[in-house]
Amino acid sequence: MAQKPSVSASFNYETQEEVLDVKPQGTKLHIGIPKETAFQENRIALTPDAVGVLVMNGNQVSVEHKAGEGSHFSDADYAEAGATIIYDREEIFRCPILVKSAPPVVEDMPLIQMNQTIISPVHFSALQRELISHMMEKRVTALSFENFKDESGTYPIVRSMSEIAGSAVMLIAGQYLSSFNQGKGVLLGGISGIPPTKVVIIGAGIVGEFATRNALALGASVKVFDNNVYRLKQLQNNLGQRIWTSVLEPKILAKQLKTCEVAVGALSNEVGRAPVVVTEQMVAAMRSGSIIIDVAIDRGGCFETSELTSYEKPTLVKHGVIHYGVPNIPSGFARTASQAISNVLMPLILEISDEGGLEEMVWHKLNVREGLYLFKGALTDFYISELFDLKYTDLNLLIASRR
Repeated sequence: MAQKPSVSASFNYETQEEVLDVKPQGTKLHIGIPKETAFQENRIALTPDAVGVLVMNGNQVSVEHKAGEGSHFSDADYAEAGATIIYDREEIFRCPILVKSAPPVVEDMPLIQMNQTIISPVHFSALQRELISHMMEKRVTALSFENFKDESGTYPIVRSMSEIAGSAVMLIAGQYLSSFNQGKGVLLGGISGIPPTKVVIIGAGIVGEFATRNALALGASVKVFDNNVYRLKQLQNNLGQRIWTSVLEPKILAKQLKTCEVAVGALSNEVGRAPVVVTEQMVAAMRSGSIIIDVAIDRGGCFETSELTSYEKPTLVKHGVIHYGVPNIPSGFARTASQAISNVLMPLILEISDEGGLEEMVWHKLNVREGLYLFKGALTDFYISELFDLKYTDLNLLIASRR
Protein backbone atom coordinates (compact mmCIF):
# COMPACT_ATOMS: atom_id res chain seq x y z
CA MET A 1 0.00 0.00 0.00
CA ALA A 2 1.38 3.43 -1.08
CA GLN A 3 2.41 5.68 1.75
CA LYS A 4 0.58 9.03 1.99
CA PRO A 5 2.73 12.09 1.45
CA SER A 6 3.49 14.08 4.57
CA VAL A 7 4.88 17.55 5.22
CA SER A 8 7.32 17.96 8.07
CA ALA A 9 6.46 20.61 10.67
CA SER A 10 10.01 21.89 10.41
CA PHE A 11 9.63 22.54 6.64
CA ASN A 12 8.52 25.99 5.55
CA TYR A 13 8.25 28.05 2.33
CA GLU A 14 9.99 31.41 1.93
CA THR A 15 9.44 33.95 -0.81
CA GLN A 16 12.45 34.69 -2.96
CA GLU A 17 13.77 38.24 -3.01
CA GLU A 18 12.49 40.29 -5.97
CA VAL A 19 15.21 41.79 -8.12
CA LEU A 20 14.28 45.33 -9.14
CA ASP A 21 15.81 47.36 -11.96
CA VAL A 22 17.33 50.28 -10.07
CA LYS A 23 17.13 53.52 -12.01
CA PRO A 24 20.57 55.18 -12.22
CA GLN A 25 21.26 58.64 -10.90
CA GLY A 26 20.96 61.53 -13.34
CA THR A 27 24.02 62.71 -15.20
CA LYS A 28 25.05 66.12 -16.51
CA LEU A 29 25.49 66.27 -20.28
CA HIS A 30 27.88 68.19 -22.51
CA ILE A 31 26.04 69.04 -25.75
CA GLY A 32 27.63 70.44 -28.90
CA ILE A 33 25.70 72.27 -31.65
CA PRO A 34 27.80 72.55 -34.84
CA LYS A 35 27.09 74.99 -37.68
CA GLU A 36 25.38 73.11 -40.51
CA THR A 37 27.24 72.85 -43.81
CA ALA A 38 24.60 70.74 -45.59
CA PHE A 39 22.98 72.23 -48.71
CA GLN A 40 20.48 75.01 -47.88
CA GLU A 41 20.10 73.96 -44.23
CA ASN A 42 19.20 77.07 -42.24
CA ARG A 43 17.66 75.45 -39.15
CA ILE A 44 19.30 74.89 -35.78
CA ALA A 45 18.18 72.08 -33.48
CA LEU A 46 18.09 74.05 -30.19
CA THR A 47 17.01 77.69 -29.78
CA PRO A 48 18.62 80.03 -27.20
CA ASP A 49 15.56 79.63 -24.92
CA ALA A 50 15.96 75.83 -24.97
CA VAL A 51 19.70 76.14 -24.32
CA GLY A 52 18.90 78.38 -21.32
CA VAL A 53 16.67 75.66 -19.81
CA LEU A 54 19.34 72.97 -20.35
CA VAL A 55 22.07 75.12 -18.77
CA MET A 56 19.84 76.00 -15.79
CA ASN A 57 19.44 72.25 -15.22
CA GLY A 58 23.21 71.86 -14.87
CA ASN A 59 24.08 70.76 -18.42
CA GLN A 60 26.88 72.27 -20.50
CA VAL A 61 26.11 73.52 -24.04
CA SER A 62 28.69 74.54 -26.65
CA VAL A 63 27.57 76.28 -29.85
CA GLU A 64 29.76 76.79 -32.91
CA HIS A 65 30.26 80.39 -34.04
CA LYS A 66 27.35 81.54 -36.29
CA ALA A 67 25.52 78.19 -35.96
CA GLY A 68 22.19 80.01 -35.45
CA GLU A 69 22.74 82.59 -38.19
CA GLY A 70 20.39 80.89 -40.71
CA SER A 71 17.53 81.03 -38.16
CA HIS A 72 18.39 84.62 -37.12
CA PHE A 73 19.72 83.62 -33.69
CA SER A 74 22.99 85.42 -32.89
CA ASP A 75 26.01 84.19 -30.92
CA ALA A 76 25.09 86.83 -28.31
CA ASP A 77 21.63 85.19 -27.89
CA TYR A 78 23.29 81.84 -27.13
CA ALA A 79 25.97 83.36 -24.89
CA GLU A 80 23.30 85.14 -22.84
CA ALA A 81 21.45 81.82 -22.48
CA GLY A 82 24.59 80.31 -20.90
CA ALA A 83 26.16 78.54 -23.89
CA THR A 84 29.87 78.61 -24.70
CA ILE A 85 30.62 79.93 -28.20
CA ILE A 86 33.26 77.80 -29.96
CA TYR A 87 35.24 79.11 -32.95
CA ASP A 88 37.07 75.85 -33.75
CA ARG A 89 34.97 73.25 -35.60
CA GLU A 90 37.16 70.37 -34.39
CA GLU A 91 36.56 71.41 -30.78
CA ILE A 92 32.76 71.41 -31.14
CA PHE A 93 32.95 67.83 -32.46
CA ARG A 94 34.74 66.75 -29.27
CA CYS A 95 31.49 67.15 -27.28
CA PRO A 96 30.12 63.74 -26.17
CA ILE A 97 26.65 64.58 -27.56
CA LEU A 98 26.11 66.33 -30.91
CA VAL A 99 22.71 67.80 -31.75
CA LYS A 100 22.30 68.63 -35.46
CA SER A 101 19.46 69.82 -37.70
CA ALA A 102 20.95 68.04 -40.75
CA PRO A 103 22.45 64.55 -41.08
CA PRO A 104 26.23 64.06 -40.66
CA VAL A 105 28.01 64.62 -43.98
CA VAL A 106 31.24 63.20 -45.43
CA GLU A 107 33.25 66.25 -44.25
CA ASP A 108 32.17 65.53 -40.65
CA MET A 109 33.49 61.94 -40.60
CA PRO A 110 37.13 62.68 -39.61
CA LEU A 111 35.83 64.90 -36.77
CA ILE A 112 33.40 62.39 -35.21
CA GLN A 113 34.73 60.91 -31.96
CA MET A 114 34.70 57.34 -30.65
CA ASN A 115 31.53 56.46 -28.64
CA GLN A 116 29.87 59.77 -29.55
CA THR A 117 26.08 60.26 -29.43
CA ILE A 118 24.51 62.06 -32.41
CA ILE A 119 20.91 63.33 -32.46
CA SER A 120 20.01 64.42 -36.01
CA PRO A 121 17.84 63.62 -39.04
CA VAL A 122 18.94 60.63 -41.13
CA HIS A 123 17.43 61.51 -44.59
CA PHE A 124 17.15 58.00 -46.06
CA SER A 125 17.10 59.34 -49.65
CA ALA A 126 20.56 60.93 -49.25
CA LEU A 127 22.22 58.19 -47.13
CA GLN A 128 25.62 56.82 -48.15
CA ARG A 129 27.09 53.45 -47.19
CA GLU A 130 30.49 54.95 -46.29
CA LEU A 131 28.85 57.33 -43.76
CA ILE A 132 27.11 54.48 -41.92
CA SER A 133 30.23 52.26 -42.04
CA HIS A 134 32.40 55.05 -40.63
CA MET A 135 29.94 55.72 -37.79
CA MET A 136 29.83 51.99 -37.02
CA GLU A 137 33.64 51.92 -36.79
CA LYS A 138 33.55 54.91 -34.39
CA ARG A 139 30.98 53.02 -32.21
CA VAL A 140 28.53 55.91 -32.52
CA THR A 141 25.05 55.89 -30.96
CA ALA A 142 22.69 57.75 -33.31
CA LEU A 143 19.07 58.84 -32.80
CA SER A 144 17.12 60.00 -35.89
CA PHE A 145 14.46 62.73 -35.97
CA GLU A 146 12.36 60.82 -38.52
CA ASN A 147 11.85 57.63 -36.50
CA PHE A 148 11.83 58.96 -32.94
CA LYS A 149 8.37 58.55 -31.38
CA ASP A 150 6.78 60.32 -28.42
CA GLU A 151 4.76 58.54 -25.75
CA SER A 152 1.56 58.81 -27.81
CA GLY A 153 3.18 56.77 -30.59
CA THR A 154 3.45 59.63 -33.12
CA TYR A 155 6.54 61.17 -34.74
CA PRO A 156 6.62 64.68 -33.19
CA ILE A 157 9.39 66.27 -35.29
CA VAL A 158 8.14 64.81 -38.58
CA ARG A 159 4.65 66.05 -37.71
CA SER A 160 5.89 69.59 -36.94
CA MET A 161 7.90 69.78 -40.18
CA SER A 162 4.92 68.43 -42.15
CA GLU A 163 2.66 71.08 -40.58
CA ILE A 164 5.12 73.81 -41.64
CA ALA A 165 5.45 72.39 -45.18
CA GLY A 166 1.65 72.05 -45.55
CA SER A 167 1.04 75.60 -44.31
CA ALA A 168 3.83 77.02 -46.50
CA VAL A 169 2.55 75.35 -49.68
CA MET A 170 -0.35 77.78 -50.13
CA LEU A 171 1.87 80.81 -49.44
CA ILE A 172 4.27 79.59 -52.15
CA ALA A 173 1.39 78.88 -54.57
CA GLY A 174 -0.05 82.37 -54.04
CA GLN A 175 3.35 83.89 -54.73
CA TYR A 176 3.90 82.04 -58.03
CA LEU A 177 0.35 82.61 -59.33
CA SER A 178 1.19 86.32 -59.35
CA SER A 179 1.77 88.02 -62.72
CA PHE A 180 5.23 89.14 -61.52
CA ASN A 181 6.33 85.48 -61.27
CA GLN A 182 5.10 84.47 -64.74
CA GLY A 183 1.94 83.04 -63.15
CA LYS A 184 -1.63 83.36 -64.38
CA GLY A 185 -2.20 86.53 -62.40
CA VAL A 186 -4.81 84.75 -60.30
CA LEU A 187 -5.47 85.57 -56.63
CA LEU A 188 -5.33 82.35 -54.61
CA GLY A 189 -8.72 82.03 -52.94
CA GLY A 190 -11.66 83.99 -54.18
CA ILE A 191 -13.54 87.26 -53.89
CA SER A 192 -17.23 88.11 -54.30
CA GLY A 193 -18.59 87.43 -57.76
CA ILE A 194 -15.54 85.47 -58.99
CA PRO A 195 -15.33 81.64 -58.91
CA PRO A 196 -12.78 80.44 -56.33
CA THR A 197 -9.34 79.17 -57.33
CA LYS A 198 -9.23 75.39 -57.77
CA VAL A 199 -6.65 73.49 -55.71
CA VAL A 200 -5.95 69.74 -56.09
CA ILE A 201 -4.10 68.08 -53.21
CA ILE A 202 -2.72 64.56 -53.67
CA GLY A 203 -2.22 62.96 -50.25
CA ALA A 204 -4.37 63.27 -47.13
CA GLY A 205 -1.58 63.03 -44.54
CA ILE A 206 -0.37 65.87 -42.30
CA VAL A 207 1.04 67.92 -45.22
CA GLY A 208 -2.20 67.42 -47.13
CA GLU A 209 -4.31 68.33 -44.09
CA PHE A 210 -2.51 71.63 -43.41
CA ALA A 211 -2.42 72.54 -47.11
CA THR A 212 -6.18 71.93 -47.20
CA ARG A 213 -6.76 74.04 -44.05
CA ASN A 214 -4.87 77.00 -45.52
CA ALA A 215 -6.46 76.71 -48.97
CA LEU A 216 -9.96 76.63 -47.43
CA ALA A 217 -9.10 79.59 -45.18
CA LEU A 218 -8.13 81.60 -48.27
CA GLY A 219 -11.44 80.72 -49.92
CA ALA A 220 -10.15 78.24 -52.54
CA SER A 221 -12.09 75.24 -53.84
CA VAL A 222 -10.17 72.15 -52.62
CA LYS A 223 -10.22 68.57 -53.91
CA VAL A 224 -8.21 65.92 -52.07
CA PHE A 225 -7.03 62.57 -53.44
CA ASP A 226 -5.63 59.60 -51.49
CA ASN A 227 -5.84 55.82 -51.82
CA ASN A 228 -6.29 55.43 -48.07
CA VAL A 229 -10.03 55.92 -47.38
CA TYR A 230 -9.41 55.96 -43.60
CA ARG A 231 -7.04 58.93 -44.08
CA LEU A 232 -9.65 60.79 -46.12
CA LYS A 233 -12.24 60.20 -43.35
CA GLN A 234 -9.74 61.33 -40.71
CA LEU A 235 -8.98 64.47 -42.75
CA GLN A 236 -12.67 65.41 -42.84
CA ASN A 237 -13.04 64.73 -39.11
CA ASN A 238 -9.99 66.88 -38.31
CA LEU A 239 -11.26 69.72 -40.50
CA GLY A 240 -14.76 69.44 -39.03
CA GLN A 241 -16.41 69.84 -42.43
CA ARG A 242 -17.23 67.85 -45.56
CA ILE A 243 -14.85 68.44 -48.47
CA TRP A 244 -14.52 66.92 -51.94
CA THR A 245 -12.43 63.72 -51.66
CA SER A 246 -11.64 60.82 -53.97
CA VAL A 247 -9.46 57.73 -54.18
CA LEU A 248 -6.64 57.91 -56.73
CA GLU A 249 -8.55 57.02 -59.90
CA PRO A 250 -6.44 58.20 -62.90
CA LYS A 251 -9.35 59.46 -65.07
CA ILE A 252 -10.92 61.48 -62.22
CA LEU A 253 -7.48 62.85 -61.21
CA ALA A 254 -6.64 63.84 -64.81
CA LYS A 255 -10.00 65.60 -65.18
CA GLN A 256 -9.50 67.65 -62.00
CA LEU A 257 -5.88 68.54 -62.83
CA LYS A 258 -6.97 69.85 -66.25
CA THR A 259 -9.01 72.66 -64.67
CA CYS A 260 -7.05 73.48 -61.47
CA GLU A 261 -4.69 76.39 -60.79
CA VAL A 262 -2.67 74.69 -58.03
CA ALA A 263 -1.65 71.01 -57.71
CA VAL A 264 0.13 69.78 -54.56
CA GLY A 265 1.97 66.44 -54.35
CA ALA A 266 1.99 65.28 -50.73
CA LEU A 267 1.98 61.51 -51.15
CA SER A 268 4.84 59.39 -49.81
CA ASN A 269 5.60 55.87 -48.64
CA GLU A 270 6.92 54.95 -45.19
CA VAL A 271 10.20 53.88 -46.84
CA GLY A 272 11.57 54.11 -50.36
CA ARG A 273 10.43 56.26 -53.26
CA ALA A 274 7.19 58.26 -53.36
CA PRO A 275 4.66 56.80 -55.83
CA VAL A 276 4.38 58.62 -59.19
CA VAL A 277 0.63 59.16 -59.70
CA VAL A 278 0.63 62.06 -62.19
CA THR A 279 2.02 61.26 -65.65
CA GLU A 280 3.65 63.71 -68.07
CA GLN A 281 0.54 63.40 -70.27
CA MET A 282 -1.66 64.62 -67.37
CA VAL A 283 0.68 67.58 -66.76
CA ALA A 284 0.67 68.49 -70.46
CA ALA A 285 -3.13 68.75 -70.32
CA MET A 286 -3.03 71.24 -67.39
CA ARG A 287 -3.72 74.95 -67.90
CA SER A 288 -0.78 77.13 -68.87
CA GLY A 289 0.43 79.23 -65.90
CA SER A 290 -0.87 76.81 -63.25
CA ILE A 291 1.58 75.62 -60.59
CA ILE A 292 2.71 72.21 -59.27
CA ILE A 293 4.29 72.06 -55.80
CA ASP A 294 5.77 68.61 -55.21
CA VAL A 295 6.36 68.34 -51.46
CA ALA A 296 7.38 64.67 -51.92
CA ILE A 297 10.33 65.67 -54.16
CA ASP A 298 12.84 64.62 -51.47
CA ARG A 299 11.55 61.06 -52.00
CA GLY A 300 11.44 61.28 -55.79
CA GLY A 301 8.16 63.20 -56.23
CA CYS A 302 4.55 62.33 -57.15
CA PHE A 303 4.65 64.03 -60.57
CA GLU A 304 6.55 62.45 -63.46
CA THR A 305 7.73 65.90 -64.61
CA SER A 306 9.04 67.03 -61.18
CA GLU A 307 12.71 67.88 -60.76
CA LEU A 308 14.76 68.82 -57.72
CA THR A 309 15.25 72.62 -57.55
CA SER A 310 16.91 74.99 -55.04
CA TYR A 311 16.02 78.26 -53.29
CA GLU A 312 18.33 80.06 -55.75
CA LYS A 313 16.22 78.82 -58.70
CA PRO A 314 13.09 77.31 -57.13
CA THR A 315 10.97 76.81 -60.25
CA LEU A 316 11.13 75.46 -63.78
CA VAL A 317 8.46 75.44 -66.51
CA LYS A 318 7.36 72.30 -68.38
CA HIS A 319 4.40 72.17 -70.76
CA GLY A 320 3.58 75.75 -69.68
CA VAL A 321 3.15 74.62 -66.05
CA ILE A 322 5.32 76.06 -63.24
CA HIS A 323 7.03 73.31 -61.20
CA TYR A 324 8.27 74.04 -57.65
CA GLY A 325 10.62 71.28 -56.44
CA VAL A 326 12.56 72.65 -53.44
CA PRO A 327 13.09 69.62 -51.15
CA ASN A 328 13.49 71.21 -47.73
CA ILE A 329 10.53 73.62 -47.50
CA PRO A 330 10.72 74.03 -43.65
CA SER A 331 14.30 75.35 -44.03
CA GLY A 332 12.82 78.37 -45.83
CA PHE A 333 10.94 79.14 -42.61
CA ALA A 334 13.98 78.33 -40.49
CA ARG A 335 13.15 80.20 -37.30
CA THR A 336 9.69 78.62 -36.94
CA ALA A 337 11.11 75.20 -37.88
CA SER A 338 13.97 75.56 -35.36
CA GLN A 339 11.52 76.42 -32.57
CA ALA A 340 9.37 73.40 -33.48
CA ILE A 341 12.39 71.01 -33.40
CA SER A 342 13.68 72.60 -30.20
CA ASN A 343 10.30 72.15 -28.47
CA VAL A 344 10.66 68.39 -28.94
CA LEU A 345 14.40 67.98 -28.34
CA MET A 346 14.79 70.12 -25.20
CA PRO A 347 12.45 67.95 -23.02
CA LEU A 348 14.01 64.81 -24.57
CA ILE A 349 17.56 65.91 -23.65
CA LEU A 350 16.44 66.83 -20.12
CA GLU A 351 14.97 63.34 -19.82
CA ILE A 352 18.20 61.78 -21.12
CA SER A 353 20.04 63.72 -18.40
CA ASP A 354 17.60 62.60 -15.67
CA GLU A 355 17.78 58.96 -16.82
CA GLY A 356 21.59 58.91 -16.67
CA GLY A 357 22.33 58.98 -20.40
CA LEU A 358 20.78 57.77 -23.65
CA GLU A 359 21.97 54.17 -23.13
CA GLU A 360 20.10 54.05 -19.81
CA MET A 361 17.06 55.86 -21.18
CA VAL A 362 16.37 53.35 -23.98
CA TRP A 363 16.09 50.62 -21.33
CA HIS A 364 13.14 52.45 -19.73
CA LYS A 365 11.64 54.23 -22.76
CA LEU A 366 10.48 51.90 -25.52
CA ASN A 367 9.31 54.78 -27.75
CA VAL A 368 12.85 56.23 -27.95
CA ARG A 369 14.19 52.87 -29.18
CA GLU A 370 12.25 53.39 -32.43
CA GLY A 371 14.52 56.32 -33.31
CA LEU A 372 17.89 54.61 -32.73
CA TYR A 373 19.55 53.43 -35.93
CA LEU A 374 23.01 52.96 -34.38
CA PHE A 375 23.73 51.76 -30.84
CA LYS A 376 27.38 51.67 -29.75
CA GLY A 377 28.35 51.06 -33.38
CA ALA A 378 25.82 48.27 -34.01
CA LEU A 379 23.38 48.96 -36.88
CA THR A 380 19.87 48.56 -35.46
CA ASP A 381 17.79 49.78 -38.43
CA PHE A 382 16.70 46.87 -40.62
CA TYR A 383 15.91 49.07 -43.66
CA ILE A 384 19.44 50.61 -43.71
CA SER A 385 21.03 47.16 -43.26
CA GLU A 386 19.06 45.83 -46.26
CA LEU A 387 19.81 48.94 -48.34
CA PHE A 388 23.60 48.75 -47.90
CA ASP A 389 24.00 45.03 -47.09
CA LEU A 390 25.43 45.75 -43.62
CA LYS A 391 25.13 43.57 -40.51
CA TYR A 392 21.84 44.13 -38.62
CA THR A 393 21.59 43.74 -34.84
CA ASP A 394 18.28 43.61 -32.95
CA LEU A 395 18.30 46.57 -30.52
CA ASN A 396 16.11 44.84 -27.93
CA LEU A 397 18.51 41.88 -27.70
CA LEU A 398 21.47 44.26 -27.59
CA ILE A 399 20.01 46.24 -24.65
CA ALA A 400 18.96 43.08 -22.78
CA SER A 401 22.45 41.58 -23.17
CA ARG A 402 23.97 44.63 -21.44
CA ARG A 403 21.93 44.15 -18.27
